[in-house]
This record gives sequence, structure tokens and C-alpha cells, in this order.
Amino acid sequence: MAQPVYERVVVKLSGEALAGPAGFGVDQAIVEAIAADIAACRRLGVAIALVVGGGNIFRGVEVSNRGVSRPTGDTMGMLATVMNSLVLEAAIERHGAAAATLSAVPMPTVCDHFSRRRAIELLNEGRVVLLAGGTGNPYFTTDTTAVLRAAELDCKAVLKATNVDGVYDADPKRDKSARRYDRLSPGEALERNLKIMDSTAFALARENAMPIIVFSIREPGAIEAVLRGQGRATIVAG
Repeated sequence: MAQPVYERVVVKLSGEALAGPAGFGVDQAIVEAIAADIAACRRLGVAIALVVGGGNIFRGVEVSNRGVSRPTGDTMGMLATVMNSLVLEAAIERHGAAAATLSAVPMPTVCDHFSRRRAIELLNEGRVVLLAGGTGNPYFTTDTTAVLRAAELDCKAVLKATNVDGVYDADPKRDKSARRYDRLSPGEALERNLKIMDSTAFALARENAMPIIVFSIREPGAIEAVLRGQGRATIVAG
């Protein structure tokens, strides 16, 4: 079996990935499959931090036209990421890997507050660390959070889980002629307006020489396959 390509990573999951066919809430079967994959990666000796979005519960940008300010809406979205992280934490532990949730939004009765020192301590102890609450600030996406935390925690890559097996120049579900990229630079992704991550996340990745590996979470064992260098994915680096 191939050895892991990266020894410490941030895995970025969208909240929608947890929703399944219903498109809302949490599909327990999907949560269990992702948790099993994460636990298997941990058994490889890979240090894993996990950033999950909250779009399956609440999206802050969707309430800006409903009398709720963008900062308030974004804060509500941050709270949704905490709920998703707690669900995943419990599932990961059921699959035999120790896990802990840290939130950038202080809520001491629910989980510990994020600090770089505490997160590194937990990773060094062998725990999967779930990084909830975004950056703790409005106007920043969880994609930006993933790259920021990866840089802070000395990770070697960000693994961006999506619904397709890499980056395409068009939606492959709608355009059968869509071209798939094996490798791109962050600059090329921005110039071609490829909607993989927001521009702030790409800028951070480029500044910190942080590779972003884009792959499909729909395949069983997808995260482990990417870590072994065997999964079908697009590498955004350079």
C-alpha cells in the first residue's frame, strides 16, 4: 500500500456534502461514511484537521435581503458550522478515532475556543481536530478558513472535497465536453474564473505555497485515496 503523500492536512467539506439527496440537514449514512474515511486516514498516521461549512443548515448570504444584516447572517452561518462539526466529531469517535471541536466563536459550554497552540497540541496528541466557527469574522468563507488554518497549523495541503473528481472548465454535469484539469496554479484558477474557492482563499494559498487538492467526496474512501496519491483529483499549486 502506498504511504501517505502528506503528513498533516486540512480537509475542507461543504455543509451540503452532509445533506445528501434531501439537500438540507444531515444525512446520517453520509456522515458515517465520511467519518469512517477520516478515521482510516488517522490510522495511517496522518494528522487531520477538518473544516466543514454550514450550508446544509444555514447560509448567511441568503438572508441579506430579508432584513438581516450580512454580519449577523454570517454569524448565524458560523453557528451552523459548529453544529455540523459536533455531528462529525461524534461520528469520527464512533469509528475509533479521537476527535475534538474548536470554535473560533467562543461558546465554552459547547466546545473549546480555537487557538493555534491548542489545535497543534490536539493534533500532536493524535486527535482529529474540527475547526468550527469559520474565522470568527463575517465576510470570510469556510474555504478561506481552511487555507488560513492550514497555514497556521503547518499543514502540507488543503484537501477540498467536492461533488466532482477535480476541477473542470465548465460544469461536467451540464456540459459533457467540459475539460478536466490535472494541475493548475492558483493564478490560473483565478484568471479562468474557475469557481473552486473564493479569491481570498486562493490568494492565501498562493502566498503560503499551500497546495489545494480538489476531489470528489462521493467515492468511498476518497480522502484516504487522495492521501495515498491514488485518488483522481486536481492539484492547484505553484
